[in-house]
Amino acid sequence: MRLSEAGRAYYQECRQALTQLVEAERQVSGNQSVASGLLRISLPTPYAYFRLMPWLPLFHQHYPQVQIDLHVSNRNIDFAEDGYDLAIRGREAADSNLIARRLEDAELVVVATPDYLKRVGVPDNLEALAGHQCIQFALPSTGRKVPWAFRVNGKPVELDTCGSFTCLEDFLATVMLAKSGAGLMQAYRFSVQKELDRGELVEVLQAFGGRTRPFILLYPEARHVPQRVRVFIDFLLQQSQGVSRALQPPA
Repeated sequence: MRLSEAGRAYYQECRQALTQLVEAERQVSGNQSVASGLLRISLPTPYAYFRLMPWLPLFHQHYPQVQIDLHVSNRNIDFAEDGYDLAIRGREAADSNLIARRLEDAELVVVATPDYLKRVGVPDNLEALAGHQCIQFALPSTGRKVPWAFRVNGKPVELDTCGSFTCLEDFLATVMLAKSGAGLMQAYRFSVQKELDRGELVEVLQAFGGRTRPFILLYPEARHVPQRVRVFIDFLLQQSQGVSRALQPPA
């Protein structure tokens, strides 16, 4: 037996109402003075590995009574059905009932190994990409391959590329393929910066760079937000503001 759509909607509305009642009672009784309980977060692999995970020990030092479950995946989630408190995604939410807070505009770069570039050549314009292995990432929600983003004469351009390798779930798998010499890949700069600094990867097509993609914090709009959720939102925004300041060029 399975719930009908109407039954599932009714269940979720009741669940949300009961959660708000419990949180309201805790606020009145003063039991929320210390953040505690289980916090469930869904986020994509690049932001998880290169941003959030290095910050979590510091959060735990300040709020040791908060337990965190991480859903590290590029798949979209349903807040009500899947029971998550927060999500981080690379695009705005279509659901108007969600609050969206921009965390970062992450710079995109095209990279490859020195050996690959020596073997195939260094592209000096976007047309040259047709002669290269361009590693693909397909969105789990649609299966659509993500176009590469460039800037030509100051205007944003989206370009469909092609290649023999496509990663369907984990975006960081595309970076590993690039590091292995499989081809060119457009990745977030923060995910390949160490390899660029060590010379293991080389940035190409800099003249057409400068594009970014956002990381956005999403959570359901509610009258009573649990203390554990509020303190984590504040912590995450503070950490992301530090990243933004560090990325700004000196005056």
